[in-house]
Amino acid sequence: MNKHEAEQEIQRLSELIEKHNYNYYALSQPSISDYEFDKLLEQLIKLEKEFPELVKSDSPSQRVGGYITKEFKQVKHRYPMLSLANTYSEEELNDFDERVRKVVGDEVEYVCELKYDGVAISLTYKNGMLHQAITRGDGTQGDDITTNAKTIRSIPLKLQGQDYPQEFEMRGEVYIPLKVFERINKEREDAGDEPFANPRNSASGTLKMQDSAEVARRKLDSTLYYILGEHIPFQTHFDSIQGTKKWGFKVSEHAELVKNMKGVHEFIIKWDKKRHDLPFDIDGIVIKVNSFRHQQMLGLTAKSPRWAVAFKYQAERAATTLNSISFQVGRTGVVTPVANLKPVLLAGTIVKRATLHNADNIKKLDLRIGDTVWVEKGGEIIPKITEVDLSKRKNDAVPVEFPTHCPECNTILIRRDGEAQHICPNELNCPPQIKGKIEHFIGRRAMNIESMGNETIDLFYQAGLLHSIADLYDLTVEKIIPLERMAEKSATNIIEGIEASKNVPFEKVLFALGIRHIGETSAKKLAYHFKSLDALEKATTEELLNVSDIGEVVANSIQEFFNDSLNKKIIERLREKHLKFALGSDEMALFSNILEGKSFVVSGVFSKFSRDELVSLIEKNGGKHVGSISSKTSYIIAGENMGPAKADKAKKLGIPIITENEFIKMIETN
Repeated sequence: MNKHEAEQEIQRLSELIEKHNYNYYALSQPSISDYEFDKLLEQLIKLEKEFPELVKSDSPSQRVGGYITKEFKQVKHRYPMLSLANTYSEEELNDFDERVRKVVGDEVEYVCELKYDGVAISLTYKNGMLHQAITRGDGTQGDDITTNAKTIRSIPLKLQGQDYPQEFEMRGEVYIPLKVFERINKEREDAGDEPFANPRNSASGTLKMQDSAEVARRKLDSTLYYILGEHIPFQTHFDSIQGTKKWGFKVSEHAELVKNMKGVHEFIIKWDKKRHDLPFDIDGIVIKVNSFRHQQMLGLTAKSPRWAVAFKYQAERAATTLNSISFQVGRTGVVTPVANLKPVLLAGTIVKRATLHNADNIKKLDLRIGDTVWVEKGGEIIPKITEVDLSKRKNDAVPVEFPTHCPECNTILIRRDGEAQHICPNELNCPPQIKGKIEHFIGRRAMNIESMGNETIDLFYQAGLLHSIADLYDLTVEKIIPLERMAEKSATNIIEGIEASKNVPFEKVLFALGIRHIGETSAKKLAYHFKSLDALEKATTEELLNVSDIGEVVANSIQEFFNDSLNKKIIERLREKHLKFALGSDEMALFSNILEGKSFVVSGVFSKFSRDELVSLIEKNGGKHVGSISSKTSYIIAGENMGPAKADKAKKLGIPIITENEFIKMIETN
């Protein structure tokens, strides 16, 4: 394919992908499967890598991320991002209506919308292209998160049609769908990390992540609900919602135009019942005056607009009895307390259990068995106990004590300095830890042994066939076929799946080992940096800290893992079974020491490589990637839009600034 043909095909694929994206997010009418969509995107990315000079800023490939942002620039809002005044009762809403009518008269309409429990965002578009994305910040200025915002598929990079203003702002909310939130927390627990408290906090943290590829993987969503600018082609807010949808924006399908406060109250009551069926969190309803002319007449206060108000639902809570507390042991040995409750109806579901997080939380609540407790679901996926009704406490109630020994294996629990969790250190003989590690090891993102599941692991464990991940490779058809529910075909599939896992690449094997705090991303960075398990095992603290995003907690966890004699025996057994404990020869061919002793800062936007790819090339050729400029920096690889402050600092320190092509020449001899 020549350049002209490639350009035409890139344009065709880009238009097709954005059409399907529009159908899915703006119209809620998907026309192809997720698999087919991903395949189209893969074709586009592959073609753009072959012809990097044809990559455009609005290409759908920008949504996969890959850029690293070390600092989020503060940007002043053109129009202040004010917060809404809150109301909690029908009486307060009627007062709002009365104030509105005093200014604009009785010919007033309202638009009722769901109040998304996420992170406010402002998007600026110029000539139909996404120009900038800014967080609310303090209302006067916020953080520039444009790179991360581009990974959110419901935010259009290029608008549909031609009737949009030359420049305008679109405001809305970024949030994490509940199913995605559950997946993220499961992954965090698998890595031995604390789960996020709620989707709102998770969305906020995700938007400020430095690695846009990781932001893309989090699958944030958005809903846009307000337009600002000097030449807006709408007279009312409700018309603007319908009109901006045609431009490609995902707007709320649940917004309603009502004629009076009676309609507002009916909308609030309806969604008080239905909000628990939504795939995302809301914490109330927003009521806006429909006419833009009326909005201008009403104006603003220093903190909020006079033409809008938020009705906040009370956090869902119910009183029930604390029957007992279970202490569950996870894969990494973390002991988590869970409250067992007298069943109670809360937010449309029967709640029997609630999280208690850790010993500090139990102490803070001053819990006793038999207490009457208040349970909430406000913004939480898992219910939590928020308060004890002391007026109903029995005089002889005894405070709950966190166990000193593991509830599963009776080993003395430990609590490291600075950590909230108690941990069972008996990781190789504690049943839930053993089974949890094996479940993690065989997972799709690790060794991908699809022929096994949790029930099979439990069956093999009970039969005495599995006590560690190394035991998997000693299984045979003859050993497992006599077990209950184990036919010859399923036994053969299991053994073939285990055998096939020996071809899994090193970075996935490293993740599968289940070292505490090592997730997929950090496993990959460690694998590419050290290239083999032997090198990682021998690494000093200083060498570990030289790896991007590896801090002291993770470094200590790695060293503890390799210093354990039983872990060493397991690794040796896996080595004998020929698992990949080093990068393959084809991967190693990409490595050299040509940049050894040199450190690089990567800044700007590049045509041939993503920032991540440049960082990978630096590390694969013996160099070190650093996030900020110092006197020890060897080179700055500068792309388009490199900040002037960095350029000035480099000149003052006498650090060479090289282009992408000059960097490629440095390593091309390899």
